Amino acid sequence: MRLVGRAVLRMLRWRVEGDVPDLPKFVIAVAPHTSNWDFIVGAAAMFALDLRLAFLGKHTLFRGPLGALMRWMGGIPVDRSSPHGVVGASAAAFSQVERRILAIAPEGTRRRGAPFRSGFLHIARAAGVPVLFATLDYGARCVRLGPAFIPGEDVEADLKRTVEFFAPVKGRRPR
Repeated sequence: MRLVGRAVLRMLRWRVEGDVPDLPKFVIAVAPHTSNWDFIVGAAAMFALDLRLAFLGKHTLFRGPLGALMRWMGGIPVDRSSPHGVVGASAAAFSQVERRILAIAPEGTRRRGAPFRSGFLHIARAAGVPVLFATLDYGARCVRLGPAFIPGEDVEADLKRTVEFFAPVKGRRPR
């Protein structure tokens, strides 16, 4: 799958910059999330980097034959109309395994102008794991990894830091 991921990135003229931390557990905050192409680019990068990760996705993506593929890739369906308990369950899942990488789009949707949400920070704090930023920069056709940080007690300050970090990154459909 590593070769497939590298071939897809090359075919799309994308590259990966930065390194994946040598840590057993962390959350990846991936942004901006503006297009369905984000999934394709992200999956290609995941395979190219030989990462086995989990990700949260809209529950409707897990229907029919696509559902089996999404689950095989590490997808966890979330019904956004009733998301109660997702943060707690996601954080608890970290304690049940030796290695876990959870990828989350802080916007939670591709909808234009969607504000960043703090769920990824709450998950990382509750699980006691760092957050790694990962950008999908369509302007540079580059997936950039890093920096990583340990979320603090001030969730609003960490969320502001996140928004400021991703602000200059150009999504496929810029805001």
